[in-house]
Amino acid sequence: MQGPSLRRDRFIQGAAAGAAAAAFGVPAFIPRRGEAADVIMIGVTEPYSGVYAAYGESETRGAQAAVDAWNKKGGVLGRQVKMAKEDEQSDPGIGVQKARKLVNQDKCVALMGTVSSAVSLSISGAANALGVPFIDSGGHTDDVTGKDCKWNTFRVCHSTWMETHATGATLAKKFGKKWYLITPDYAFGHSLSAGYRDVAQKLGATIVHEDLTPLGTTDFSPYLTKVLPAKPDVLLILPQGDDFINCVKQANQFGILKRIPAGGPQVELEAVWALPPEARVGFWGVEWYYKGASVLGNNAAGAKWVADYRKKYGTPPTARSFFGYTAMDRLLWGISEAKSTDPVKIARALEGTHFTSPLVAGTLFFRKEDHQMMWPMWTAEIRAKGTPEDKYDVFNIIDREPALAIEQTVAEKAKVCKMNYPS
Repeated sequence: MQGPSLRRDRFIQGAAAGAAAAAFGVPAFIPRRGEAADVIMIGVTEPYSGVYAAYGESETRGAQAAVDAWNKKGGVLGRQVKMAKEDEQSDPGIGVQKARKLVNQDKCVALMGTVSSAVSLSISGAANALGVPFIDSGGHTDDVTGKDCKWNTFRVCHSTWMETHATGATLAKKFGKKWYLITPDYAFGHSLSAGYRDVAQKLGATIVHEDLTPLGTTDFSPYLTKVLPAKPDVLLILPQGDDFINCVKQANQFGILKRIPAGGPQVELEAVWALPPEARVGFWGVEWYYKGASVLGNNAAGAKWVADYRKKYGTPPTARSFFGYTAMDRLLWGISEAKSTDPVKIARALEGTHFTSPLVAGTLFFRKEDHQMMWPMWTAEIRAKGTPEDKYDVFNIIDREPALAIEQTVAEKAKVCKMNYPS
């Protein structure tokens, strides 16, 4: 335990350093109460166990790449950046506990992460109460930037509205308008269901049946045995993570995939790689891909980032890697731009600012009115065995939809999202 004299010496040294910096015209950075003077701590909450563990690991790898890049060029505000990681186990209650620990004990000035939408919502609320910025990297439910939006919360990944409206018309055009939905029974799945129902109404499509499945379901046979008798034109598989893998594997075993086309709002590379080739079928929404002019553009820096990632981890980066990288990169940019770790200043710096990324063709921005990142989405057909040159290259991108064409308008969002900044 340090004594009063040591604390006084450190105060005098800090004051002298600040005075010297001011004398030379350099703005002195004063850490917020409880912050370490030599580092900036960012809290990362991800599922490192359970259904979404692979996704949490990919997001963390992406976030670490952003931290390394910033530290290599001198850090942020003259300080090195460090990540403090916690396993939120896809549990909203545990997520809140971990968020509080990261802020109160580990002195993190901001939070990022999550995969489960339920956890995204719980940590968003906790971060709001704690008064720190939170960037939801991977939880998709509309409510994060909808009715439960917060001034301090931003989202990188697409909303479920964007996912369903980017894919619904393509699936209807290719296969028909009778849809069977297998839906995860929590916030993410409920938002997807609402999105597809909106698309169905606009297209004159019919949802012939929908099954709600608990998170962590291993046996999908009670639901899959009802698919063929319903005679849908397409089976929409909405669960993700291990649930997606189990559902698709079993649909293949039951012979469904040979008789009925399959697709859905999104598919993750981690999940496709885990499937046997005979189960790799269908047309799906894709949020980001590591190759292709329509995604990366002709960008040498992006190609190098992909190559460096692949060399380090042995596999290409996934959409989750992109989410983690972008969430961390923009968070650190916001701190740098605000010249402060003050949460309101960071939020004001981030919202509405257009930016470019070496990993996506075009311009992106967090919409001021709801803090949803606005960027395109793609549809792809799965290539079962990849290509001769790259076994991991399993997506054949066939369509690209701009953000403004698939997300709700500002006027629509204003009906449910109210940004109440601290006075």
